[in-house]
Amino acid sequence: MLLQEILAYNEQLVQNKEYLPYEATKIPQKRMVVVSCMDARLIELLPKALDLHNGDAKIIKNAGGTITDAFGSIMRSVVTAVYELNAEEIYIIGHHACGMSQSNPKGTLQKILDRGVSSPEIFSAIEYAGIDLEKWLFGFDHVNDSIQANIDLVRNHPFIPKEIPVHGLAIDPHTGKLDLLVDGYKTLNEVKN
Repeated sequence: MLLQEILAYNEQLVQNKEYLPYEATKIPQKRMVVVSCMDARLIELLPKALDLHNGDAKIIKNAGGTITDAFGSIMRSVVTAVYELNAEEIYIIGHHACGMSQSNPKGTLQKILDRGVSSPEIFSAIEYAGIDLEKWLFGFDHVNDSIQANIDLVRNHPFIPKEIPVHGLAIDPHTGKLDLLVDGYKTLNEVKN
C-alpha cells in the first residue's frame, strides 16, 4: 500500500535527519509567489527551471494554474503571500500541452455518473442553484490566453499593490524551457509613463 510506503520512508527521513538541507523560514528568500499548474511533470522541473530552492518562493498550484475567482482560494493565497510573507513579485506560469486546454467537462460529468458518485437529479439541482457544471469543469482553449487572463485578474485586483510586477510565462513540461509572455517590469514602466 502506498500510504504505508510513504510513512515508512518518512520515518527514516526524520530519523536520519535528512530534512536538514531543506530547513527554511516561511518568508520566501526570493520574495516571489508563483501560480502554476499541478501537472506532475512540474513537481521538480518547475523549481529547477526557475532556479528555486526550498524556501525561495511560495508556489500555488491547481488544475491549469488558473485563477477562476477574484476572491477564491488562489487569490487569497496570493494576497497573503504579498502582505504576510513579503512577496514582491508575482509569476503566473502556465505550461504547453496542459490537460486543462483539452478538458472535456461532459466526459468528466459522465465519469462521475458512471462511478455512481452522483446522479442526473443532483446535477439538475446544482445547476438549478446557478452553477454551470460544464463551465466549472472547463479549463481554457489556449494556455497563453489563460495566462493573460490570470495576469489581468491579478493586476486589476483591488488588494494587489500597483507597484508589484506580475509576470507571465509558459514552461515546456518536457525541457523546462521558459517562454516569456509578459514582462511585469515593462508593464509597470508603461503604466508609470
